[in-house]
Formats: sequence, C-alpha cells, structure tokens
Amino acid sequence: MADEQGAAPQETYDPHAGIEKWLRLWREQHLFEAGDLTPASAKDEQRTLVVSMFPYPSGDLHMGHAEVYSISDTMARYARLRGQQVLNPIAWDSFGLPAENAARKRGLDARVWTYGNIEIQAESFERLGISFDWRTRFHTSDPEYYRWNQWLFLRMFERNLAYRRAAPVNWCPTDETVLANEQVIQGKCERCGTEVIKRNLTQWFFRTTDYAQRLLDDMQQLEGNWPDEILSMQRNWIGRSTGAYIDFTIQGRTEPVRVFSTRPDTIYGATFFVVAADSSLAEELCAPEHVDQLQEYRAGLVAKPEQERLAVDRPMTGVFLGRHAVNPMNGELLPIYASDYVLADYGTGAVMAVPAHDQRDLNFARTFDLPVRVVVDTGEADPVQSGTATAGDGVLVNSGPLDGLAKQEAIAAVNAELEERGLGKGAVTYRLRDWLLSRQRFWGTPIPIIHCESCGAVPVPDDDLPVRLPETGYTLRPEGGKSPLETATAWVQVSCPSCHAEARRDTDTMDTFVDSSWYFLRFPNPHYEEGPFDPAGMAAWLPVDEYVGGKEHSTGHLMYARFLTKVLYDMELVPFTEPFKRLTNQGQVIMDGKAMSKSLGNLVNLQEQIAAYGPDAVRVTMLFASPPEDDIDWADVSPAGSVKWLARVWRLARDIGGAGPDLHNTPYDAELRKTIHRLIAETTQTMEAKRFNVAIARMMQLTNVLRQAVDSGPGPRDSAVQEGVEALARMLSCVAPFTAEECWSRLGHEPSVLRAGWPEADPALLIEDQVTCVVQVAGKVRDRLQVSPEISEEELRRLALDSVKVREALNGNEAAKVIVRAPKLVNIVPASN
Repeated sequence: MADEQGAAPQETYDPHAGIEKWLRLWREQHLFEAGDLTPASAKDEQRTLVVSMFPYPSGDLHMGHAEVYSISDTMARYARLRGQQVLNPIAWDSFGLPAENAARKRGLDARVWTYGNIEIQAESFERLGISFDWRTRFHTSDPEYYRWNQWLFLRMFERNLAYRRAAPVNWCPTDETVLANEQVIQGKCERCGTEVIKRNLTQWFFRTTDYAQRLLDDMQQLEGNWPDEILSMQRNWIGRSTGAYIDFTIQGRTEPVRVFSTRPDTIYGATFFVVAADSSLAEELCAPEHVDQLQEYRAGLVAKPEQERLAVDRPMTGVFLGRHAVNPMNGELLPIYASDYVLADYGTGAVMAVPAHDQRDLNFARTFDLPVRVVVDTGEADPVQSGTATAGDGVLVNSGPLDGLAKQEAIAAVNAELEERGLGKGAVTYRLRDWLLSRQRFWGTPIPIIHCESCGAVPVPDDDLPVRLPETGYTLRPEGGKSPLETATAWVQVSCPSCHAEARRDTDTMDTFVDSSWYFLRFPNPHYEEGPFDPAGMAAWLPVDEYVGGKEHSTGHLMYARFLTKVLYDMELVPFTEPFKRLTNQGQVIMDGKAMSKSLGNLVNLQEQIAAYGPDAVRVTMLFASPPEDDIDWADVSPAGSVKWLARVWRLARDIGGAGPDLHNTPYDAELRKTIHRLIAETTQTMEAKRFNVAIARMMQLTNVLRQAVDSGPGPRDSAVQEGVEALARMLSCVAPFTAEECWSRLGHEPSVLRAGWPEADPALLIEDQVTCVVQVAGKVRDRLQVSPEISEEELRRLALDSVKVREALNGNEAAKVIVRAPKLVNIVPASN
C-alpha cells in the first residue's frame, strides 16, 4: 500500500517519518479543538480543563519544558480517549525582567526579543506533538490582555485592596528593581544571583493579609488533590500565630508601642525591648543624642539579606536608642535597642525580648550583657549557664501572680488583665505579608494611577484603558535606580482625570505574578472584550481540573492565584473560591546529579535530543524515567532504548496490518486474550493514578506478550493478537502520538487513533480462575498451591497442612500457629522441640 504521495511505505521504523503528515492531519481535522469554547451549559463531568503553568519565552524550549508538557499532554490525550471534551490551552507569560535584560544586552526592543522567542517556542511545541487548542493562544504582554490587569487593579483599588505606602523592600542592585519575598532565594535574587539589599521606597501593595485565614481554611478543598508538601509549605508561609497584642508605654512619648507575642505568659521575663533598625519606628523612638549612632548602625545593614538577619547562629548587633519602655505588668523599665534581627515589615516591627526563652533574644542579651530571667520552669538547664534558651512549656516562676500556672492558664490570665486595663488583647497574626507588586522596570503592565498634587492618587478611567507602554522616548536602563518609565517624559506628563491640572503617571509596572494570577480564567475566550474573562466560558470550563507545574511556585504563583480568585469571588465575578482542583508537580531534569547549567558544562539541548531520537522517544523517556514529581537525571536514562521499544511496537503493527483482512471474528487464544485484558486494566489503573512510568512499563510488557504470540504462539492471524496490538496503539497515543498514528494507519484504520477511544478491559476476563498461594514454614517458602480465589481460610489452612512438602518441613512437629491470608499466603509457625 502506498502513502498519499504514492511512495511505498517504509519497512523500518524511522522516528522522524510521518511527523509533517500527522501535524497536517491534526490541523485539518481540528482534533485538539474543544468544540464550542463557550457553550450555554455550565461545566459538567464531560469537560476537562488541563493547564500547564504557561511558559516564559526566554528562548527555545528546554528539557524542563519537554517534561512538564509531556506530563500535561499525556493527561489531556488520556482524557480525550476516555470520552472527555478536553481543553488543553496555551499562552505565554511574556512580560518580565529577563526579557528586558536580554533585549537591553542585544540592543533590541523587548517586544522584538519576546515575540520572536514565542514563535520559536510555538513551532517547537507543535513538533513535540503537544495537543494544544491553538485558538486559546494569547500573550500577557499583549495590550488586549494587560488592559485587564489594569482593570482588576482598579477594582481592587476601589475596595482598598490595592494601596501605596513607604516600606523597606528587597532591592536587587544588578537588576535595579524591587523583588517580592518569594523572589529572594537564600538572600539572593532568583534571577541573577546578586545579594539582595534593603531600600526604603514608596510601593504598591495588594492586601493579601486580609485573606490569610481564608487561604488557610480553604485548603480543606484541596486535601487529597494537591500534594501534601505544597499544602504544608503554604501553611508555613501563611504562618498563623496566636498570642496577644501588648502596649508598652515609652518614656518621653505619649503614644504607646504595640508588640505581638505568641507567649504573653512570659511577659515577666522581658528584660529589654527591640525595634527593627530599618523601620521608621526606630527613628521615632531614638533619643536625639543617639541619632548619629542609629544612622551609623543602619548604614552597615544594607548588605544583609533577610535570611541572615533571622538566623540564630550569627553574631548579634544593635544600638541603644537612649529610651526605655515600661513593662505594663510590673512597671519595669526596659532599655530600647534597634537591631537587624527584628524585621520592619513583620508584626509591628518591635518585640519584647525574653532572653531566657527565645534564642535570638538570649544571644543578643549575652552580647550586650543584659539580664536574663527565667520565668518558665521547663525542667531544662538554666539558660544563663547553658547558653540555650528554653522555649518549651512548663510552670510559671518569677512571675508574680502567674507563679504556678501552666502555659495556657497564664496566657489567659495575662490576656484578661491586659484587656481589662486597656493595654492589649488576645490576637492572631500571620507570617504572610501584603503582596508587593511595584517593579521599577519597563517590560511589565503600567500601573493605571495618575498622581496629582491636588487630588492625590487618581485612577485612570476605564475608558482610557489600556495604559500602553510607550513605544519610544524612554531609556531602558537609566542611571540612579530610576524606573525606565520615569525617562519617558511625554508619556509621564498627563492631565489629572479629576481636576484636569498637570499630573504624572505612576512609573512603576506590575509584578508579573499579577499576570499569572488569573490568566487561566481567560482561556475559554481569550479575545473577549467585555471584561477580563467571558462568564459563559468560565462557567463551562473553570475551575481548572488538572494543573501541572513546579513546586518552586508553591508560595508565589499558587498563593497569588488562590488569593486573587477569592477576591474575584467576593466581587461576584467567579462562582468558586479555589482556582485549581488538582495539582501535579513535576521534578527537575538534571544531569549527572546537578541542575543543568552552561557554567557547569552539563546542559542538554532539547532540539539536539529530538533531532537524534525523535519527539516520541524524548517524550517516552521523560515519562518512563520516574513518577512526575521525581527528578530525572538525563545521564541515567536512555532515549535510544525508547526508540527500540517504539520500533518494536511499529513492527507489530506492520506485521499484523499485513496479515490479511480484519481478523476480529477469527479464533483466538483464550489465555492470551486474558493476559491482554489484564494488562489493559493495569495500564488504565496506573494512568488514572498519573503513574505514567508504570503505565509505559505495562505497555512494554504487552509489547513483549504480543511479540511472543506473533513469533512463537498463535501467530499474527489470531484475533486476540490483533485486538492487543490495536489496544496498544490506542494507549500508546497518549505518550508517543506520532508513532501511534503510524501504527493505527498500518493496522488499516482511518486516522486518527485519537478517535478510537481508550480500550476497555472486559471485566469477565479479569476474574482469576486460580491464584498461587505461597505456603511458608518458619518463614521459608516450602510449597505453592494453585487454589480458587474464593477459597475459605479454613479450606486453605487444611490444604496447606496436608501438603507433603509442608509435612516434611515440619519433620513431625506440630504447628504452633497457622496464619492464613486467603487466597495468597499461609504462614506456619512450628512448635518448639
């Protein structure tokens, strides 16, 4: 049989053959399109939305892309074969600092660099066989998209969920921009590795802290569907703490200073008071004669990252501010220090220091020769002698009226007295901080605010959205740490929308986490113009059924997406409170035990791998190497081995396809058919569990069974063999789509194999007539019995004891104990001699 060009079909497997043909056929038949994207009906069980965290266009696809999209595409293809209407969308996270830096380095416009890379990636995705519905394609740097970033910002501004204030921020000196806490890894910029410093800037924030408790509570919806590790990381990041607010009077100051403590019961052990050195509070509390010392101390803090400041095992530094705070419980005067181990943007920026029961306080007290007073008897060594704070529970001592009370009783007593005297109250706080979204860079969404001397911060009217980035007239990397948009004078200078006086645009752009916090809502109708997303499409497809991406986003993107979804729910714009029903994390693709890096010389080029082995083999290798969440060391895997397996499947299809007319009604080998259906059932079970490596192993096992049947069993004209090869081709289409199409075609079927559906195992063929029961004596296997799966424990016990081999092993002894686990195990413990 000749192919559509009239050439004879190849007789050996070629991993590159037919790719263009099948890509063209998929496009012509619209195989990956999800029908009507905005049906009138609400979402039902027949619709599945599979989303991978969208790619960043930093260049061509890399090995990490191949892994994550192989995983999500396998999910999408499997759901289609199971009869689901599947939406597998694609978009690009195309704003951001890397593109800006790359463009600046090459002397290009960021748009040219970004969109050129997008086209390269789009072609690579297609050639990798990823089954995207290309109608969903959009890019976050499109004005048609970031218009709605701005619209959402303004809705949050109206609700006081977006606000502006001066605050110490993470600053990358190399990239000259603010970083969110989540973008600082071990004190360094996640992008360039530069040590991050602190700067005081006026910035825009979203009030994520208003949603802290809901972010915790709603995790109940995710239990069992998200990895436990991710839920635990989010709980720790939110960091709910219960305790009390306590007001300390400051000598020479009318207004008290409020602190939060998780252990108000230890208040009698407070011996000094500490405020964050880089906070405005430090300046307010500093006595005039100590201002110079404070400024000198602060000047030395700029190079210390937050992680170092919070570390316990480092030298403690600080400066006395020349004032004292008054302990509200006993009236003691506590010297006030400024130090870098207290953070300005955590809690109130001040702490009561109880050195006997907090290690950092103890280290500070020992450095500055401050008193240490034990107020909780935990039974441990005295902190003064041991140098180790005792942070556990115990009985209160040296605490006046609290002496003899246990922790919870003492906390209740302190809270009650504080509240009665108007000096504090029980409280809950969170480690989570408000989302800092201002960025001093060009390639991002402009913040839609105009600053007027008379009117203050004025929203850009909705009709004037989007506020587009300037095309010309700006400097991409100005001197002095300015934002590039500050240099676009013609763009910056505008009239106030309220009073029409001269005013200035806000020159910050938004964190790209804003772009990614809601993009998935736009997939059903990416060209919708009446709002950020189409309500009909959202009702039909959202929330996301399967979300795939790296666990490095656990406290960044995933947290922000959950937060914004709750805000949209409160605005009555979405009907759900969690955006992603199920989450799958993929591991990293590494080389020789290390992350791939040009500097390490261990970078593996994806396109070179595809050129050498074909896209199907690369996909199979990724999926077969490990479960999705585990790392893959490319040095330990074999794309060549994947090619050999795919060639064996291809030869089976060639041999069966050439065996003659349809064989479904011819005789078959009953045992072979049972084996085939058992392997179909096992493959199905592992696909459902997302254990794709095990599913591929079962397909390989089926390949071996069928090859043996063709070569030495009933032969290619057996209908069970044909049934098995057809089932294999259908299942293979999830992991090796091009080879599966070739096999399906050689079996004499019209394309595409995707239309054939997933094979169903016959339940009647899964019932075992007999199973093997292992019989052990004193822990050693002595016999194997073929028994009915329905055998009773009593009957199995009798058969085991009657076994000649068992009687020989007992050597005349009685059985002291017989443990029966019907139908597969009997364990006999002989009586002692």
